[in-house]
Amino acid sequence: MQGFTAADDLSGMLEWSEPVIFDCLCDCYRDHLGEEALVGTLAHQQCRAWRALIAGDMGKFQALRRELAAVLERRRLTAGCAAEADARTLTELSEIVGARFQRCARLARTYRLALVELARRLAPPSARVGLPVFQSSPRQGFPRISR
Repeated sequence: MQGFTAADDLSGMLEWSEPVIFDCLCDCYRDHLGEEALVGTLAHQQCRAWRALIAGDMGKFQALRRELAAVLERRRLTAGCAAEADARTLTELSEIVGARFQRCARLARTYRLALVELARRLAPPSARVGLPVFQSSPRQGFPRISR
C-alpha cells in the first residue's frame, strides 16, 4: 500500500461504510438502468472494488475495476457511470463523517483525510501528479501530508 498507512482508521471505515457505499452505488445505477437485478449486480461488483480500495489492496482493486469496466461495456454503459457512482459515494461518506463524527475531532479529521486518500486512489494515474500522499504519524496517531 503506497503512502497511507493508517490501517486501523481505514478498517474502522470499512466496517461502517460498506452498507452506505452499496446504497449509493445502487441509487446511481438505478438512475441509469431500469433493470433492478442488474443494478444489484453492478453495485455489488463496484462495492467489492471499494472494499479492496479501502483495505489498500490496489492490485485487487484494479482487477475488480477491470472486471467492472467489462461488465459496464457489455451493458453499453461507460466508465463515466462508475465514476459518477464513485463521486456520489465519496460525497455521501464525507457528509456522514461530518455529521456523525463531529464530537470526536481527531477521528473526524482522520476519516476526512482517509476520504481524500481514497479520492486520490480513485483518480486516474495521470490526474494524481502533484496530489499529496497521506502517511500515518506514529506519534500522533493520525495521517500527515507529505509531498
